[in-house]
Amino acid sequence: MDAPADPPQVLFENDDLIALDKPEGLAAIPERNPQNNSLLKLLCERRGRKFWVVHRLDKQVSGVIVFAKNAEAHRTLNRLFEARRVHKTYLALVHGAIEGEGGVITAPLRRFGSGRMGEDAAGGKACRTDYTVTARLPAYTLVRVEPLTGRKHQIRAHLCGVGHPIVGDPLYGDKTVQKRFPRLMLHAVRLELRLPSGEAVCIASRLPPTYLAALQALGMSLDPSASPDPSAAG
Repeated sequence: MDAPADPPQVLFENDDLIALDKPEGLAAIPERNPQNNSLLKLLCERRGRKFWVVHRLDKQVSGVIVFAKNAEAHRTLNRLFEARRVHKTYLALVHGAIEGEGGVITAPLRRFGSGRMGEDAAGGKACRTDYTVTARLPAYTLVRVEPLTGRKHQIRAHLCGVGHPIVGDPLYGDKTVQKRFPRLMLHAVRLELRLPSGEAVCIASRLPPTYLAALQALGMSLDPSASPDPSAAG
């Protein structure tokens, strides 16, 4: 993907960090091919300074992402993520009708040769993903997802593992079906953490037009001016 025509929206910024609204299709950090754009590369070029990577979003995922602006903030934020003291919320549209109103997935995950993550009770790393149903269609379910851990592809692998791959996922699910959709339907809507100063902040990203359009094409309409996390409205 080429650089966006406009710089990604700044959702929050102070002397220690900057939070951006990452578009889908743009890598968060440089890939193997240095000629490809990444959000970090664009940010450093446009600001003319260095930023530090705190966490990542998969290339196909959109939403809130944070970069540190100095080494001390980088260390502090890394400790928060490692200690699981950062609350992350995503919105995912999955295939199929999920039974009940929510659940918890704790399958240990490890990486396989294909680059996919999968369950391995003996050799996998401990994971936990909580999810809550927020809306339903006959063949799809919209869920709010809150990963306690932050393993690679955790949300994508966990939901696929319970029989409900995320719509449009190029790695998980039936590839013939998935390629019919314009994007991976996973969006990081909210990030709650304490700043290095100790102040608590909640950084939110509204669902992008590409996500809303894909929902509408399937018969589900959400108010784009509503809460960034539709399930939190009201």
